[in-house]
Amino acid sequence: MEQDIFSSFFQHCVRYLRGDGSAASANFRRLWFSNGLNCFGAQITSLALPLCAVLLLHATPEQMGVLVALQALPFALFGLPVGVLLDRRSKHPIMLFSESMSGLALASVAVAYWCGVLSMPWLYIVGFIIGTGFVVGGGAEQVFLTFLVGRDGLIDAQSKFAATESASRLIGPGLAGVLVQVLSAPVAILCTACGYLISVFNLRAMSVRDPRPAPSDKHALRDIADGLLFVWREPLLRALAWGAGIWHFLFYASMALTVLFATRDLGMSPGVLGMTQMLGGAGVLLSAFIVKPLTKRYGAGRTILIGLASTSVCFALTPTIPAALFGSAAASAVAYAVLMFFFDCGVMLFFIPYLGLRQKVTPDPMLGRMTSTMRFLTVATAPLGALAAGWIAEHFGVRNGLACIAAGSILLTVTMVWGTPLRSVRT
Repeated sequence: MEQDIFSSFFQHCVRYLRGDGSAASANFRRLWFSNGLNCFGAQITSLALPLCAVLLLHATPEQMGVLVALQALPFALFGLPVGVLLDRRSKHPIMLFSESMSGLALASVAVAYWCGVLSMPWLYIVGFIIGTGFVVGGGAEQVFLTFLVGRDGLIDAQSKFAATESASRLIGPGLAGVLVQVLSAPVAILCTACGYLISVFNLRAMSVRDPRPAPSDKHALRDIADGLLFVWREPLLRALAWGAGIWHFLFYASMALTVLFATRDLGMSPGVLGMTQMLGGAGVLLSAFIVKPLTKRYGAGRTILIGLASTSVCFALTPTIPAALFGSAAASAVAYAVLMFFFDCGVMLFFIPYLGLRQKVTPDPMLGRMTSTMRFLTVATAPLGALAAGWIAEHFGVRNGLACIAAGSILLTVTMVWGTPLRSVRT
């Protein structure tokens, strides 16, 4: 399985070097290269930043909750306005600004550490900035890609992006763990910052720029309102929105606690933690092979529910892992890794058909507003989840905080199975 994925990935790399095909033009290759840097950088940052807080600043559960909440807050603040911004501005300068902002923010972590002034408030600001860069720059990249390769070239281009993302998800956490273990968390973060800055220079060298869209005489708030009303009036979108919103609440709650749980309760080193999360990347690869057969046999709706149930089981079992399973800390790490495998597989089984259903029920003129509205509705709850988990863990313990997440995930699964039309949705 992994050999097939990496074979595809390296075949894309060969075509990149040869310059074969329309999607392998010099400008696309530059965008693809920057996307790869960002994918690997995101994987390293997602592990190195919380490890920096836990290992160097001895962050409390409440502080970890605040850190994760601030990384998710830009979705709530800017998710809707960004959709309007991207419809009214050139995307290339937005990408350059977002990546420059993220790179400088991450570089400041290493500088602050070496100067002896690094603190949790500093990490809070950095987390908010990189979250903003992801919301704004990620959306701009998606739209710019369509301009660059055209709609007919999107499938080929997206397959290359997907291969890169799969490789980064499999390799990135292990690389992050090694960097933190050998060089320290600030240096690992600095490596990511360098990747962002290299990406900026790479994108500046592109020979094309997307044109500025024609001015709109429609008020931005009207566009936002239209998107909200459309989602509210479509029963399937409404069910997907509240289900994904609650799931993100629980997921970001777990993000606030998992590094604390793995390092302090299970005694994992950064290197071991990175290796366990690499197995989660293998779960992503497995989902790529089974999502189509599952969808064909059971329908998109039931595949979503299968993925949701898989994540709920993993949420439920995580707080039950002892510090030394069968008297061995290594066995506990293996158990944690296995849960990460099935969790990440379940996430993809949930979201791949979820994204497809969103597109199926939305007419072309509403796609942009539907996408920005759904991103807002589904992730706007994430900061609250992280804050709530941090508070519970601070007062009642990390395991109890994870147990509350487990209870919420089981309740969500039962409600989605019996309280939504998803069981009967085929395509």
